[in-house]
Amino acid sequence: MTIESIRVSLMNYQRVVILKEKASDRYLPIWIGPAEADAIAVQLQEVSVPRPLTHDLLRSIIDTLGAQVTHIIVNDLSNDTYYARIMLEVNGGPMEIDSRPSDAIALAVRAKVPIFADESVLAKAGVMLEKDGESAAGVEQAAKAIDPAELERMSAFKDFIESLDLDDFDKRKS
Repeated sequence: MTIESIRVSLMNYQRVVILKEKASDRYLPIWIGPAEADAIAVQLQEVSVPRPLTHDLLRSIIDTLGAQVTHIIVNDLSNDTYYARIMLEVNGGPMEIDSRPSDAIALAVRAKVPIFADESVLAKAGVMLEKDGESAAGVEQAAKAIDPAELERMSAFKDFIESLDLDDFDKRKS
């Protein structure tokens, strides 16, 4: 996945990071907090800050302890909450750390490591865009494969995606 953009709704100031699948036009919107949005944007725009931010500190600690971030993965979506894992190599072996996706992404851009999303997450929340920027029928097709109870829990995501209007957003490109 690549970070396509970080957007801020001018209506409610809610932040969303838009991940894009490298091999297709499928997007994964993940709502994040303002601090995490700023942390990701600062690194993507290569803005110099006088003191390390929290995610810089985290990377420094990992490096100092002799570990290495290898990649991150957005691995689950349940009850409208995304989950992620930070994958490390420690003493020659793998280690997984539970994380919020926003923190994992902020760390990934600092460590310059790949960002992945589990296919099950993309099937639940991935959005295909048509050429005019509107969500395609693929969302409805994916929804049919989801358990009705899960679909009900996902309705807030679907409503938000369908209400996206690029004119209503301040877009920060990577």
